[in-house]
Amino acid sequence: MSAEPESPDQRPEPPESPERRLRPMSPAGLSVCAVVGLAAGWLFHRMTDTETSLPPQVPWAQPLALFLVAAILLGTARSTRRTITQHAGRLSPHQAVNRLVLARACAYVGALAAGVYLGYAISWIGDGSSDMAGQRAFRAALAGVAGILVVVGGLVLERACRVPPGDDSP
Repeated sequence: MSAEPESPDQRPEPPESPERRLRPMSPAGLSVCAVVGLAAGWLFHRMTDTETSLPPQVPWAQPLALFLVAAILLGTARSTRRTITQHAGRLSPHQAVNRLVLARACAYVGALAAGVYLGYAISWIGDGSSDMAGQRAFRAALAGVAGILVVVGGLVLERACRVPPGDDSP
C-alpha cells in the first residue's frame, strides 16, 4: 500500500446500491404473531385449569392499558404526519427512525397480545364449569380488541413516518 492519497480518478467506483427504503410491515409477520398468541392463550387456560383448577381473571387494568397505548400511538401518528407534511425538516432523522421502530414493535407486540387474549377468551366459550366463565371471556375479549387497536395504531404510525415521494428528508 502506498502512503500517498489516491486521486479521485483511481478510486474504484462503489457498487450500485439498491434503493435504501424500508418496506412496510408484512401482514404475514403480524399474522404469525397473532396465531402464536392465539394458541398460547388457549393453552394457557387449559394448563392453568388442569394444574391449579383456578384460571386467572383478566383485570380491567390490562385492556385499559392497551387502549391507552393505542391512543398514544394514534396521537403520535397524527402529530408525526402533521409535522412531516406541514413543517418539513422539523422532525430529525433519528426521531423519525425512533417512531418507526416504536410503531413496528408495538404492532408486533399488539398482535401477540391480541392473539393471547382472544385465545384465552375463545377457550372459555362453552365452558360451563365456572360461574365466572362469561366474565373471564368478556374481559379477555375486550383486551384482545384493545390489542388489535394497538396493531392498528402501530400500522398508522408506521405509515405516518413515510416520506412523501421525491422528498429525501424525514
